[in-house]
Amino acid sequence: MYIIDGVAYAGEQMPIIEIIGVRPMDGNRLWIRFKTGETGVFDFSPLLNDPAFIPLQDKNIFQGVYLDNGVPCWNDGGIDISPAYLYQHAVLNQIPNAS
Repeated sequence: MYIIDGVAYAGEQMPIIEIIGVRPMDGNRLWIRFKTGETGVFDFSPLLNDPAFIPLQDKNIFQGVYLDNGVPCWNDGGIDISPAYLYQHAVLNQIPNAS
């Protein structure tokens, strides 16, 4: 159990995942650097048919990824993805040029 602002929550508090670097890669992948110093590669391909991410099927839009307060975003903030989700689903410690 943990308490935040006087509210008790069950379980253990998850650490805040922060992203400090992101780069688009070929094959709809993102290279990510986390504040912990870990790096990873996230394959976005399985999500591209989700209605929220369909615009990212356009390579030019996908290549326009940027960080806004540590969150990867596209289309002026109209599309984003949770850093925690990326951390959970990325293959960690891959080098950017890995195929």
